[in-house]
Amino acid sequence: MSLSFEMNAEIRTDLGKGASRRLRREGKIPAVIYGGGEDPVSLTLDHDTLLHNLEHDAFYSHILVITIDGKTQQAVLRDLQRHPFKPLISHVDFQRVNPDDKIHVHVPLHFAGEDVAPGVKTQGGMVMHEMTEADMTCLARNLPEYIEIDVSAMNAGDTLHMSDIPLPEGVQFSELMKGEGHDQAIVTIYAKKGSEDEEAEGGEEAVSED
Repeated sequence: MSLSFEMNAEIRTDLGKGASRRLRREGKIPAVIYGGGEDPVSLTLDHDTLLHNLEHDAFYSHILVITIDGKTQQAVLRDLQRHPFKPLISHVDFQRVNPDDKIHVHVPLHFAGEDVAPGVKTQGGMVMHEMTEADMTCLARNLPEYIEIDVSAMNAGDTLHMSDIPLPEGVQFSELMKGEGHDQAIVTIYAKKGSEDEEAEGGEEAVSED
């Protein structure tokens, strides 16, 4: 089932480091929303609500609904600052979007079929995720929650690149739009370590026996 994320925010007029520290002590977090042909607006969010939303991968690549003093706006998450060692959020940036805006957003990659891939199941290989998210370009209304990467047919030594991945209509890998030389690897099944050496040794033994 598709997730939806709605948050309430208040306009923040008390700015500066001191004001931000006071907000955090009260369980609030400073934020800003910008873009969409409007001026940037400083906001205040509930910290625990945001932290709970961040537990979902989809939150990072979703059109969010933010109600600011009764006015609803759509936005995407653009930047997130965390405390260096505590499980706390320091600041958040949102960008306003309209359904027909062309945007680029980092979208999670979900991998399927690893347990049945011949390269793993019968050839003893190991799956290596070369990336776990990718920058996608699309209209805001077409933004996918994630991209599924099917590895079920891969053999040991195989690699899937961006150009190998079927995408929803209207969605593109931003990197591929840059032209030749940008077809990045997404997932590889590496052959079991030592298998090539063992085969080579076996061949040498066979030659010496002759």
